[in-house]
Amino acid sequence: MRITISRVETDGKITLQESGGMAIVTIHRPHLKNAMSSNMWRELGEIGKRIPQNPKTRIVIVRGSKGQFTAGSDLKEFNQMTVEEANEAFRLMEETISTFEKMPLPTIAAISGPALGAGFVLSLACDLRVGTSKAKMGIPVGRLGITLPQVFVRRIESLIDRGRMLDLVYTGRLLNAVESYQLGLINYMLSDDEDIDHYVIGLAKKIMGQSPASLLAVKRSVAYSNPIISLPWDTGVTRCVDPVDFPEGVRAFVEKRKPNFKRRG
Repeated sequence: MRITISRVETDGKITLQESGGMAIVTIHRPHLKNAMSSNMWRELGEIGKRIPQNPKTRIVIVRGSKGQFTAGSDLKEFNQMTVEEANEAFRLMEETISTFEKMPLPTIAAISGPALGAGFVLSLACDLRVGTSKAKMGIPVGRLGITLPQVFVRRIESLIDRGRMLDLVYTGRLLNAVESYQLGLINYMLSDDEDIDHYVIGLAKKIMGQSPASLLAVKRSVAYSNPIISLPWDTGVTRCVDPVDFPEGVRAFVEKRKPNFKRRG
């Protein structure tokens, strides 16, 4: 067993455990629901690039620590950024998400808590998603002045219809585990007495029993038919935040008040 620990914040780290043909990536920042800083997104991307270099690895599991997945990006960090820095942070997120999406190995997201914002999109970039009753999914960007890049929207719309995707953004509502399962965002819905780690490892072993050539072939076929995966990672990610609404949105989040957006144009 090989375990790599990348401590990229004083209160956050990402670990990679490689054993028995599995690469298990765990996001650790539990007191912030595993919300990730830009440094954590960068390190996650570097880990994603390293994983396929191990010839023994057959499958990848992405999970969060302490009964979470990830609440997305650290909005308090966004509050300290300029608009240009925020746009660069989104480009970094997309590069990382795309790394896992294009990985030439099966990927499973284990969701036992919130998968929100960019964390939601990261889960959708995985091939399969396993959820517990505590899973919550959504992309509440409207309160923050975030203008979703096309690749984010296409990932959501590839799994649910256009109307439901628009509803998620327009209302900012979060889907509970049952709704997520019914919409197909979660492939396997666990009962309260099932251990998600045990279940995901069992599922991984079942997948590892299949032909690697068959699995790679179907993943390539999906990629060829999916305009998201075949696009360069930075396509459509030129501006991801509104220069007026975004500063007000993140300031309101930090100050725990409703944002005061003004209609323009």
